[in-house]
Amino acid sequence: MITEEYLGRSRLFRRLRSGPHGQLVELYAGRLVTDGVGRQGTWRCLSVVGDLVGWLARSRSKLTDLNERMIERYLRQRAGKQFIQPGDRAALKRLLSVSRDAGMIAPARPAPITPHEQIFEEFADYLRRERGLAPKSIIRHLPIIRRFLREVCPAGDLGRVSQKDVTRYVERHARDQSADSGKAMCWVLRAFLRYLYVKGLNALALAGCVPSIKRWKLASLPTYLSAAQVQRVLDGCDRTTGLGRRDYAILVILAKLGLRAGEVATLTLDDIDWRAGEMLLRAKGRQRVRMPMPPDVGAAVVAYLRDGRPMSPCRRLFLRTLAPRVGFASGCAITMIAKTALERAGIRGYAHQGAHIFRHSLASELLRSGATLSEIGQLLRHESHDTTRIYAKVDIETLRTLSLPWPGGGQ
Repeated sequence: MITEEYLGRSRLFRRLRSGPHGQLVELYAGRLVTDGVGRQGTWRCLSVVGDLVGWLARSRSKLTDLNERMIERYLRQRAGKQFIQPGDRAALKRLLSVSRDAGMIAPARPAPITPHEQIFEEFADYLRRERGLAPKSIIRHLPIIRRFLREVCPAGDLGRVSQKDVTRYVERHARDQSADSGKAMCWVLRAFLRYLYVKGLNALALAGCVPSIKRWKLASLPTYLSAAQVQRVLDGCDRTTGLGRRDYAILVILAKLGLRAGEVATLTLDDIDWRAGEMLLRAKGRQRVRMPMPPDVGAAVVAYLRDGRPMSPCRRLFLRTLAPRVGFASGCAITMIAKTALERAGIRGYAHQGAHIFRHSLASELLRSGATLSEIGQLLRHESHDTTRIYAKVDIETLRTLSLPWPGGGQ
């Protein structure tokens, strides 16, 4: 039963619509329909909103007084009487959004900006305007800078940061994660300290005192699956359901084209040229790349579009199955879909358990099939040949021909 039919037959909806806030209830129900909320979710949202309207009347409050603080106050009182479900807060946030869009309540007050938040905003503007960084790259800077400021200068006095503060901070956190994470931390710190010096916020050029973290190039081996394992992951998707068709199409794209998680998440319906059999990618480094779409990839996408993709005005190719029916916020969702599929297929114990392992697997399989490193680099859109050279380590048979004879005739 679709949501509109349920609303027409719901006594709860008719009762709320005939009440003093009937116009708001109609607008709210319309938002539920637009967001694709299912029958049970719609009933729960209307029930929570109806309870809130009754609470406002009992407390002699007006609808125009509704804001985030009043919502929290209501939820605290409600929690003392009954269980609060995870979606209740989201239902009331949606009510605030609908009320503000209709001009029924005052706009949300901007949160007070702390000294650290002010620093973040100005630094992000510097990275965007003067360094030319993309928004996703800027976002990755903020957690590192936030922790640095919290530990080194909690009062926000940037001029008092010293060389000793910087070196001690790096020594404390250099081994928190991998060597790559440590190098990224140092890179971000150098950019931030250089910004402080350029803007005159610190008289010392502290960027040069950030220690370097050693990491040998090409020291690690790529994590990859065999062709049989990749097929087992694909076969694990239940393609009789819309969710299974969506996940299968995503996994086929990862396995057959070697796309990154973020590239899959940002695909839109307009990026697919069905006549030419190509898809347009928003690739790393602000590249716009056209890639051929193999028949098995096209078939998986068509099956999802016909029998799996929910109705939505969103132009993203892959949508969430739960309301609101919109595209994924980032590539993290694609990584989680890949991780779940690997666990479902019983594939565990690998260093990388996410979307990128399919990219490594494709490169390794192509190398074993006779493709050159240059061809693999072009397919995977590597900017440097060194990035592709790491796959030479997994070509064991070719490496055997380079080994020296062992004394006694073995090789």
